Amino acid sequence: MRVGIDIGGTKTDAVALDSSGVVVEQLRVATGFGSDAVLESTIAAVRMLAARLDREPLEFESIGVGIPGAVDSLSGRVSHAVNLGLSGLDLGAELGARLGLLVRVENDVNAAALGAFHLLGSESRLDSAPSHSMAYLNLGTGLAAGLVLNGQVWRGSRGTAGEIGHIPVDPNGPLCPCGQRGCLEMVASGSAVARQWPTDHPRPVLALFEAADAGDPRAIEVRARLADNVASAVRLLVLTVDVDSVVIGGGLSSLGVPLLAGIRATLDSWAAVSPFIASLELSRRVEIVPPEFPAAAVGAALVGMSAIGAA
Repeated sequence: MRVGIDIGGTKTDAVALDSSGVVVEQLRVATGFGSDAVLESTIAAVRMLAARLDREPLEFESIGVGIPGAVDSLSGRVSHAVNLGLSGLDLGAELGARLGLLVRVENDVNAAALGAFHLLGSESRLDSAPSHSMAYLNLGTGLAAGLVLNGQVWRGSRGTAGEIGHIPVDPNGPLCPCGQRGCLEMVASGSAVARQWPTDHPRPVLALFEAADAGDPRAIEVRARLADNVASAVRLLVLTVDVDSVVIGGGLSSLGVPLLAGIRATLDSWAAVSPFIASLELSRRVEIVPPEFPAAAVGAALVGMSAIGAA
């Protein structure tokens, strides 16, 4: 059994994979805030998973963790994860010491990219070939991408590969928390929708789509703008890395077919007026992760496999 843990801002998902990579058990616990609380909630998730499988944590073959923030995947150190109240935490070493196993740690978007690659490959939608390349476009409160090339996460020279959310696309746009103006994240994310479509609904993007379906002109405009800007992110990933496929995940992916249809419609409209864009077959290369699939937790389990070789 291989265990994967996805530590989110409010919830922690845990999965166990069997030797063939199939999820055989999964659960969710509340995430703690601050170093000690995050460690405790993560350990609790591992122990609960072990209990459900009628075994001890030491019987697991490997453990991997995905967590938001700046992560050194080699050392397992989390430099900072603001939403979790973490700064300078040796997460891998601390968890390993308490659980008695080597623990590998990865950024959550990179972990989700591996999980999506695993899912689509197992379903033969990626030709099941390690040489296949994929970009995982994470649409949540923010926007970022994880790149899987030749079956491995590609981080770049300084670990910032895939941070396309901070590419400015509008010099007169809103100020981004990164200090730049008009970043892609400011127009193609959950926070972008919340800013353009204020609502008390717990899921602003869902409220937007429902209002647009009901014929609200403003909602239709904001929804179309979201689809256009996400399509721009897809185009950007293909033009810079030329990945075989772009897979959309994250919180906004729960919208499913309506979101994907809007993105593909924009891509098709560009192809209709540009032979160059048409030659890229962008619409065919984009798809969406099933909303029930715990991509980041599954990817974390795959990251944990590398701990075996490090032993």
